[in-house]
This record gives sequence, C-alpha cells and structure tokens, in this order.
Amino acid sequence: MARHLGERPANHYHTRMCSHYESVQDRQRYQRHFAVEPPADTGKADVWPLYAASLIRRPPEADAGDEAVPEREALPGQFGLVAHWAKDSAVGRRTYNARSETAASKPSFRDAWRHGQRCIIPADAFFEPDWRSGKAVATRISRADGKPMGLAGLWSRWKSPQGEVLHSFCMLTINADSHALMKNYHKPADEKRMVVILPDGAYHDWLAAPVAQTMDFMQPYPAGQLAAAS
Repeated sequence: MARHLGERPANHYHTRMCSHYESVQDRQRYQRHFAVEPPADTGKADVWPLYAASLIRRPPEADAGDEAVPEREALPGQFGLVAHWAKDSAVGRRTYNARSETAASKPSFRDAWRHGQRCIIPADAFFEPDWRSGKAVATRISRADGKPMGLAGLWSRWKSPQGEVLHSFCMLTINADSHALMKNYHKPADEKRMVVILPDGAYHDWLAAPVAQTMDFMQPYPAGQLAAAS
C-alpha cells in the first residue's frame, strides 16, 4: 500500500528532502558493516528531525598520535544539526540537510565544514516524496543489494544552558536533476536533490580527508544500485 506523506508525526513540518530515514538498529549488522561498535542507545528506528539517532565520526583525539584511539567511534545524537552558538536545540527542525555547495559559508554549517567535522549516518533507507500521481507518496529508497547505507554528514557539539552536551548531525545533499532515479522525486518545479551515499570503501577517507578534499566526495550514487518502493 502506498504511504502518503500525510501519515507522519504531528510535529513534522514539511515535505522537503531528506527529512525521514530508517536507522540501522541491528547491532551485529551495524558493527559488521561500519566496523565500529554501535552506541548503547541507537535512537529511533524511524527518524525525523529532532529525533535521537546515531552517528559515526573520527574521534577528536585521533590526530594526537595515540594508537589507543580508535579509527572511528559511534555515538548517540540528534538528527538536525545544532551549531555551538545556537540558543536551543530546536533549531534542528531546519538544519537536518546541508547543501554541499553552500555548507562552507552558511552560518549553521560553516564551522562544522571548516573544522572537518564529518560523519557517517548509518541508514537502512531514506524516504522522498513522489508527486507524479498528483499526491505526495512517500517512497522508500534503499540499496539494491540490501546492505546498509553510509550517508555523508556533518556533526556538531552543543552545550545547553544547563550544561548538558548534545551531539547533532545533518545530511549533506547534492543536485540530482540528471540522476536517473532521484530526478523523479519532489514537486515538478522544484530542484531535485539527493543525499550523498558513500561507497563502502570510502568511509575511512571521508572521515580523515583534509577539509580541502570534502567536495571530492560529493558524488551521486549510481541509480542502478538503488531500489525504490512505495
């Protein structure tokens, strides 16, 4: 049965991309694919902005030369990036996606971009609205081989006025006007966009590359390696 975008949480505010995804919940599947132990709390299975979910990053201490520091770590966070200067975490309602073309200059994302605070978002699928029927039908997009997706993102650390620390993240997006699959989604007059699905072998490089090379990873995932179902 088709899932319409009206069937979403009451506190959901929009149908813009990509505001809804399925996180990887199976702990063995998570560890096997991403080569990292998942956090004790992996958050929600069905993730929307401001929901709890997990992210994978390069530890801040990784450049200190200590061999005891792992190559990557997974930790709990919020979907919707909260810049360190934000007044409250609710800003994540609007900062769950970052356009790769402008992330280096937009206030909400520029510090994370310039400091190389890149992350991998473990996902089994993401959803986009298909308007070809005249109604917004939520379409589930996953890898055709059934493996988890590693989505490219940015992360930030924010401290609340009460002193609580929150890690948050957003997805990076690229133009998809000419992508054989992703050009079919969103309203006809809108620019087509897609999240960046990292090749499996690029995880280490994505987390460790110099900031100047960040845009090199902003590439479309082959349409033939994706599956769509509504």
